Amino acid sequence: MTSTTEEESASQLHKPGSWAGVISLSLGIFAIVMSEFLPASLLPRIADSLNVSEGAAGQTVSITAFAAALSALLISVVLPRADRRRVMIGLTVLAVVSNVIVALAPNLYVLLGARLLVGIALGGFWAMATAMAATLVHADHVGRALTVINAGVSLATVAAVPLGSWLGELWGWRGVFYLAAGVALLALIVQAATLPRVIPTANSSLRALGSVLRSWIVLGGLFAVLLIFGGHFSGFTYIRPASHDMAQIDAGTFAVLLLVFGITNFLGTALAGPLADRSPRLGILLFPGILGVGMLVMHLTGASVVGLFIAAALWGFGFGGVPTTVLSWGARTEPTRLEQVGGVIVTVCNIAIAVGAGFGGILIDTISSSAPLLVGGLAAITGSLILTSLHRR
Repeated sequence: MTSTTEEESASQLHKPGSWAGVISLSLGIFAIVMSEFLPASLLPRIADSLNVSEGAAGQTVSITAFAAALSALLISVVLPRADRRRVMIGLTVLAVVSNVIVALAPNLYVLLGARLLVGIALGGFWAMATAMAATLVHADHVGRALTVINAGVSLATVAAVPLGSWLGELWGWRGVFYLAAGVALLALIVQAATLPRVIPTANSSLRALGSVLRSWIVLGGLFAVLLIFGGHFSGFTYIRPASHDMAQIDAGTFAVLLLVFGITNFLGTALAGPLADRSPRLGILLFPGILGVGMLVMHLTGASVVGLFIAAALWGFGFGGVPTTVLSWGARTEPTRLEQVGGVIVTVCNIAIAVGAGFGGILIDTISSSAPLLVGGLAAITGSLILTSLHRR
């Protein structure tokens, strides 16, 4: 038996017992994504404390997304031979340090510098999640592993804003970031105890990244991902004014609407993994398609509160399954370059957030508050059809 075969056999031996490692990655991505979204609920307090405008304080979110996009694209190139266990732990350390510095920041410049660190952690961690999942579990269970990891993303997305708002009233905004640092520290401890040593393949290089970006299947898929995520965020960024204008719902009803969205989001996330493992093409058609249908239903029936809630349930369910199915598609398309394809997908997702939110703002200012729902829904459905049509011979 060759040494390569021995290493592969040894790698397989640890996989059945590595679900604890998968859970540690889920906890890590929860801590990092929670840190990403916390400023959204704390902007007025941060702005008042640092004597800056809310618009200036809002750049703490933008700079995080920018750093995440670059980190996701380049981390495997910058660290081609580093033990992936140490890389993931190092990224979690960045999240801990970032949150502590934010909590202590005397001015906006220090705060923005700290947010760069959490952006690097976010992009790198999420980009490597697929490759790490593939080393921790059997190949037939990668979709399920991604479901567990993305459950951390879903929970953080739903919980970060209300949790930050509530705790900000009790502890102040700096106390909330100390809490975020504590959550990241807990994730760090669990990762150190559960993640195995993972040596990357020779494919972790700039040449491997170039090979991925020269594939017409990957490029077509990235365009589809841009449509799906851009469509989603073009509408979701402005769901509050759209729902208010269409159905005149108050703040309490809107909070319940987001709760429905969050519950069905978890259901979609839970279903996505098994479906990605057993019927991947159905998954990449189903979840983005339901996302788009939900947005269109909200556009058409949003004047009715009942219609609004049905649409939110469909929309949340569809988007819940999108990250897992999209990353699983990338893993099946480029099985020997998991880090590279994961990185470019995460980079495009971050670009789509900015593009979708910007284009949605233009639509809401020039046409109507519901226009982003129509355009975004059609974009998501188109993206699902494109992604489903792409496959290797």
